[in-house]
Amino acid sequence: APIVAFCDADASMDPAELPRIVGPILAGDADLVLGRRRPTTRGSWPLHARLANSSLSWRLRRTTGVNIHDLGPMRAARRPALLSLDLQDRRSGYPLEMFLRASDAGWSIREVDTSYSPRVGRSKVTGTIRGTVTAIGDMSALLREARK
Repeated sequence: APIVAFCDADASMDPAELPRIVGPILAGDADLVLGRRRPTTRGSWPLHARLANSSLSWRLRRTTGVNIHDLGPMRAARRPALLSLDLQDRRSGYPLEMFLRASDAGWSIREVDTSYSPRVGRSKVTGTIRGTVTAIGDMSALLREARK
């Protein structure tokens, strides 16, 4: 496929919104589009996860100059360009590595609002201590590398 799209499969994101994410790429307005989560109900996005995401987004704005507010689980990019980034992380750091390498490569990165509903089941990242520690470790290593 010429465009690759990513979407968590925990029912928190609506795959019917993927055309909204892909649209700016097809129009040539962006190289990477991130879905900015907009909660549909009060319990959609736990406070600790929102705070962590806000902190990370603030840090990324400072580090890269890209005005993002959410490193969300829905995103899209052209396949050949994505492969050229040579992404290595296969765990929790993958979305962050994608963003950082795309920014370093001078890609046009854009956010598009997407609805965010309560997830089905427990998160393997924010739902467990081990998952949270793993995610923090993966992302911290990428951020340290980005500062070099």
